[in-house]
Amino acid sequence: MDTTRHLASATSGNLESRPSALRILARLLRDLPVPAEVRLQSGHALRSGRGDPAFTLQLNDTGLLRRLVTTRSPLPLVDAYFRGQIDVDGDLYAALSLKAHFERLTLPWRERLALLVECLRLGRDPTARGERRPTERAVPRASRRHTRASDRQAVRYHYDVSNAFYALWLDAERVYSCAYFETPDDTLEQAQRQKLDHICRKLRLRPGEHLLDIGCGWGALACWAARHHGAIVHGITLSNAQFEDACRRVAAEGLQQQVRIDLLDYRDLPERVAYDKVASIGMIEHVGLKNLPAYFAKVHRVLRPGGLFLNHGITHDEEGWNRTVATDFINRYVFPDGEFDCLSNIQLGMERCGFEIHDVEALRRHYALTLRHWVARLESRRELAIREVGETNYRIWRLYMAASALEFEAGGTGVSQILASRRGAEAALPLTRRDLYGPVHDRAATPPQP
Repeated sequence: MDTTRHLASATSGNLESRPSALRILARLLRDLPVPAEVRLQSGHALRSGRGDPAFTLQLNDTGLLRRLVTTRSPLPLVDAYFRGQIDVDGDLYAALSLKAHFERLTLPWRERLALLVECLRLGRDPTARGERRPTERAVPRASRRHTRASDRQAVRYHYDVSNAFYALWLDAERVYSCAYFETPDDTLEQAQRQKLDHICRKLRLRPGEHLLDIGCGWGALACWAARHHGAIVHGITLSNAQFEDACRRVAAEGLQQQVRIDLLDYRDLPERVAYDKVASIGMIEHVGLKNLPAYFAKVHRVLRPGGLFLNHGITHDEEGWNRTVATDFINRYVFPDGEFDCLSNIQLGMERCGFEIHDVEALRRHYALTLRHWVARLESRRELAIREVGETNYRIWRLYMAASALEFEAGGTGVSQILASRRGAEAALPLTRRDLYGPVHDRAATPPQP
């Protein structure tokens, strides 16, 4: 149903109280591909599309309309959602169709001028809610310098928000990277245990081997590798909160003789061959594209000849980290200084640093499933999450993960595991992948509680 035609029936008899706001909305939402409803605080409503609305936007401050008219970007909507100027009821994934709609929206200059005149008539909405800040914490400005200090600040902004907050929606092992689903019906707990074991199997971990876990998070992989594969693990992180929690976990599981966690930048690892295996899981996104050669060179130096390096990281479908709505959103609200590249460039960078690539596995669909699980778990514990980190941060994580799920499903973003070794030193690898598949270690065991 055309938005403009439906306007009269949706708000019959009430147009005189908010005519400018409703006319602006009618034009902005014309041709929206998903049926939706927008409600003003005055009680008036406008619908677009045919059928029942997939979602409803509650517009709490009509001042937002000025920014939507003057800015060809969905970011004002994002910021307004975080501030509480709009609320979303119904299907959040459907509401995210507004991103593509506003990116495509073009207004001829005459229409834009007419809408700007309507904006001048809006005045201040007397029922508008007081604005919240975009975040309760100071957001580090994305510098792309990737110094030790800026990387530490960026990592701590994202990961030090609250251990208890992450525990609300992650699995019991507390793995904050994509799970590994044998079937779509696997629980998140199953899939994350499968993922941890899959990594250890790819690395062909043996008892007594020394494993470096770069960006070890809350210690899930380090403890799994020690507990089930007998590895001696050195985990490093820049997050104070993760470091303290991982150390407590190692002690609680009695793994002090096998696992050491350090608060350490990868650049400060000793310059000597020390590890049989190296895992980098969800870490490369924080390194910075200009630093990737130095990063891979460091891993190459600390990995023994014949050892294996597993790099697990997010990629996207274009070269480099160019400024777009998506990259602006990630760097402004989620990962300051986070940067992705295409898979071919990551592989080329590894090869240029002396690695031979043995195996590449794409896990894009696995990450989409993981994110859907995370969003559902976060939404189910909304009140606890808001109590822990505040409503703004709850909204940031909810929107970020839902939008990411759609991006992985569409193929614009991917994630891959690359298995490599130092070129010129034959790695002890079987001729096939057959050894990777089989029952997960201790599948029936009760996982540790968060």
